[in-house]
Amino acid sequence: MTRVFSGIQPTGHLTLGNYLGAMRRWAEVDQHRADALFCVVDLHALTVDHDPARLRRLSRQTTTLLLAAGLDPEVCTLFLQSHVDEHTRLSYLLECVATDGEMRRMIQYKEKAAKQRERGGSLRLSLLTYPVLMAADILAYGADEVPVGEDQTQHVELARDVAVRFNQRYGHTFVVPRTTLPPVAARVMNLQDPTRKMGKSDESGAGVVYLLDEPDVVRKKVLRAVTDSGREVVYDRVARPGLANLLDILAACAGGSPESLAAGYDSYGALKKDTAEAVVEVLRPVRDRHRELCADPAYVEGVLRDGAEKARALARPTVDAAYGAIGLLPPVAGPR
Repeated sequence: MTRVFSGIQPTGHLTLGNYLGAMRRWAEVDQHRADALFCVVDLHALTVDHDPARLRRLSRQTTTLLLAAGLDPEVCTLFLQSHVDEHTRLSYLLECVATDGEMRRMIQYKEKAAKQRERGGSLRLSLLTYPVLMAADILAYGADEVPVGEDQTQHVELARDVAVRFNQRYGHTFVVPRTTLPPVAARVMNLQDPTRKMGKSDESGAGVVYLLDEPDVVRKKVLRAVTDSGREVVYDRVARPGLANLLDILAACAGGSPESLAAGYDSYGALKKDTAEAVVEVLRPVRDRHRELCADPAYVEGVLRDGAEKARALARPTVDAAYGAIGLLPPVAGPR
């Protein structure tokens, strides 16, 4: 069976973009068609300044929302990255195969580093090297496919390059993964700035629909979404990005193609109203299930415990093989 791996960072409250771009497909498609592993990549959240207590809260909330979105621990493996030591064990080996130039060419590193410098802050080394940890996340499990958004494809390409290089130098050890992109709403944009992705770390939150927003808050944010000049409702990502974003969201929530949906509207107001209601309805079962899960924290803890055990058992043989292939002696067993 095809093996799928994907992860999500607990760096902020999960958004409509996370749900439509990844989580819903994980629940409805990926966990049923493949041997699927889904990881809350909490170690990646350490690459920038963070509050430890908030990270713990968000790690639990992210896990709970993934379950609320439909991930079934009887069908897939759901776990926290920091609970499986094989991620960090393999990451160092891959750092010994990757190059400095590859790290510095990563688009996300350039963008995040520029923001940090603008704020006058120093850069953590982990911000430069975290794509190697991401490669370790993927390669440790022999993943065939990595479902990601468009902004993460470069990192999966790095994982492919590192896997091929390691295999050529030290013998075949890793499966070379491939990227899979969801067909609709792969990248939901900010409602107030449709040239930017709807991200978890947005400072104002006015253009971001969070999964736990109350229905009236969702409606208000969508109705206040930025649109474009002109009155005709047409789908054009380049010339009319605000309008295109609303049509993409409506298509992902209610079905149909953005182009065909555009033909059914003669005003922005009607489109916004229908989009708002479609978003409210698509998020309703997620919010309801999240409320139920929060009332049973022992269940969520059990999911994480069992998931880590399963993930560890899958990853350890590959990581041990990589240690041997690169020339490291295995631990000596038995009494001294």
